[in-house]
Amino acid sequence: MAQTQGFGKRYVKAFFKGFFVAVPVTVTFLDRVACVARVEGASMQPSLNPGGRQESDVVLLNHWSIRNYDVQRGDIVSLV
Repeated sequence: MAQTQGFGKRYVKAFFKGFFVAVPVTVTFLDRVACVARVEGASMQPSLNPGGRQESDVVLLNHWSIRNYDVQRGDIVSLV
């Protein structure tokens, strides 16, 4: 019985160590490098969501290019 308590305690400790490392890394990546977003509605037709489908398209928003001012003609820019 004592071994099972030590075994479970070790897993809980490892989980929290991983959690406190993974969450800040993930938040930093999504804020500074890239994130995934959905495009809904007719505002971007016909490039995105063609044909008036009720489904939404999924896009990757590249934050890195904006921070380096690497925007070129034809790029789609998303504003919040």
